[in-house]
Amino acid sequence: MKHLNTTSSQSIVANGKLLTFEKPLIMGILNVTPDSFFDGGQHNETEQAIQKAQELLENGADIIDIGGYSSRPGAKLISSEQEAHRALPIIEELTRRYPDVILSIDTFRADVAEASVRAGAHIINDISGGTLDENMFSTVARLQVPYVLMHMRGVPENMQQLTTYNDIVLDVATFFGEQIAELRSLGVRDIILDPGYGFAKTIDQNFELIHRVDELQYFGFPIMGGISRKSMIYKKLGITAQEALTGTIALNTLLLNKGVQLLRVHDVKEAKQLVDLLF
Repeated sequence: MKHLNTTSSQSIVANGKLLTFEKPLIMGILNVTPDSFFDGGQHNETEQAIQKAQELLENGADIIDIGGYSSRPGAKLISSEQEAHRALPIIEELTRRYPDVILSIDTFRADVAEASVRAGAHIINDISGGTLDENMFSTVARLQVPYVLMHMRGVPENMQQLTTYNDIVLDVATFFGEQIAELRSLGVRDIILDPGYGFAKTIDQNFELIHRVDELQYFGFPIMGGISRKSMIYKKLGITAQEALTGTIALNTLLLNKGVQLLRVHDVKEAKQLVDLLF
């Protein structure tokens, strides 16, 4: 059987570890929010969140991505204080219990990102790609931590009204090129690209972006695929997010075949099995 190979890309350093992506890595989602689209309210108490993190690690997660703000379409804005209040205790406790684990903070706010890194997070995962907080890029540069640069338009409250593109892939690539140039000028070295599936994109645009995601390898950075249980799956199939695991696995297989090096998922065990089968 011929196994897949990831596309060669630069490595990143997180929590003192060199990540080279010869074999795709798994980022497990830990939402500590009451209103996330799939698992909202399940892990917003500290002990519940810690138990979920332990499950993600036991199932093979390489990174745990902690989010204190729901970015689902139509999500209501909350204050940075509320967001930090949700995320920081989890980061601190996970750092205490699992000092070797790589933690990511899912936030578009520079102050929350900085507080999270000070509390023990190692990666900043910004859904806005630096567009919602003018201080984000300078903060990343000062902290010198890896940065997930995602494409989005608007904010979660209105992003699904901003889906007009000339060419979805070329427009996303243009955005990446501009943001990467600014990050590089500030001295940011470790960047991961996220096309932003489900963010300011129609279902058809999401699928085109999956089929052409390999075009984004032009930049030479690792690419993250985040399609886990999203509406592009369950709306197309006429099912619920709870029933979308099979569709998630199918699309993750396609992403891996296209050279994606990092999968962001709710279902770590199944994603890990997929990677182990193919690589």
